[in-house]
Amino acid sequence: MTSALATPRAVPPGAYTKRSPAHAAPRRGRLGPAASIGVLASILVSLLAASSAPTPLYAIYQQHWGFSPITVTVVFGVYAVAVLLSLLIFGKISDHVGRRPVLLVALLGQALAMVLFVEAGGVGALLAARVLQGVSTGAAVGALGAGMLDIDARRGGFLNSLAPTLGTAGGAMVSGLLVQYLPAPTRLVYLVLLGVFVLQALAVLAMRETVSRQRGALASMAPEFKLPRTARSAVAIAAPVMFAVWALTGLYAALGPAIIRTLVHSSSVVWGGLPLFVLASAAGLAVVLLRRTPTRKVMYIGIGSLVAGVLITLASVASGSGGTLAVIAFFVGAAISGFGFGGGFQGGIRLVVPLVEPHERAGVLSLLYVICYVGLGVPAVIGGFLVVHGGGLVPTAREYGGAVVLLALAALAGLVRSGRRVERVAVVRSADLPAPAVPATGEPARR
Repeated sequence: MTSALATPRAVPPGAYTKRSPAHAAPRRGRLGPAASIGVLASILVSLLAASSAPTPLYAIYQQHWGFSPITVTVVFGVYAVAVLLSLLIFGKISDHVGRRPVLLVALLGQALAMVLFVEAGGVGALLAARVLQGVSTGAAVGALGAGMLDIDARRGGFLNSLAPTLGTAGGAMVSGLLVQYLPAPTRLVYLVLLGVFVLQALAVLAMRETVSRQRGALASMAPEFKLPRTARSAVAIAAPVMFAVWALTGLYAALGPAIIRTLVHSSSVVWGGLPLFVLASAAGLAVVLLRRTPTRKVMYIGIGSLVAGVLITLASVASGSGGTLAVIAFFVGAAISGFGFGGGFQGGIRLVVPLVEPHERAGVLSLLYVICYVGLGVPAVIGGFLVVHGGGLVPTAREYGGAVVLLALAALAGLVRSGRRVERVAVVRSADLPAPAVPATGEPARR
């Protein structure tokens, strides 16, 4: 048993098989490590799917309630702000109270948010649902990421990169299909997600805790930007590209439906969700294809693809008149940009996470997500304002894309200057990460 002043620690692999005061011996019905990491990854997918599910519905909400494009981006941006504040307050709390309690409360919050979406009758209710959704997502992502790393460091790092892209892609596309072809367009997708969150909460109840509880939970809720010294250089390199790739996601989520409707001259909500689906699907493909590629090379590929994809996308919308070639170029640009998103996001996590101790993971992952969600929300709201009060949709898309390219180039400069030194440290520290958890059968966990 640890003392009150002891540092929070990850449960060692043997905790799945050894009896201890903090962790009981395996019991029938309890999930093993492979099933547990699958549950955690599925929750991360569902959270991101829920966050992108409203994207195809914004046009319907506009028609029903008569609000402007600025309101669309505010509704989008308030979610990112809520996630950001939640990460700052609750990002480290699972290191003290455990992963499972945080996840159960977060899933309850998500379920309540889905009920608010179903019953929404105006912009106020929509904003309230997005805030609750953002707070519960922010509370969960650090615990989810750290929990997967607790169980299996290598597989957890891979799933931390893959799951958000799968969720973002699936949420936008499945929502669009449900809205277009099934009844109750503004309710059905939320009812489906509500059922998913309830099932996942039951699965969390069957999981084992991966960290021992420690004092200091209330103190951990005081917002602070604190990084372990060993990770500071890596975060300085990763931050610009992670900000840039999520800002690009904000462009496709908030303004993508309007851009594609301009190009294809169609009001179909399926078209509205397709840009984000293509972007996120390509990002997921990049995570899979580049998972064994050296981190430094992954970052180069991500930055190069991001810049090339954004330039192609901007060229496709430059005329604003549409046409088959413009539509094809737009989606090609989205796919290449998405590949850059997957590479940049995965590379950033892989660059930073091996440099921190197990008890620092939730806090550091939360800080990385703070960077991501600032990139996701703030530029999108500024973009919505510029669409209405600036030069319009096409000039705003051009300025937005140009800013993303500049951020990516800033990350490239940092990578060239000091990336090699940081990666050498990461490789050395990777050898010290916990081994994969051992199931109750006594066999090594399969990769």
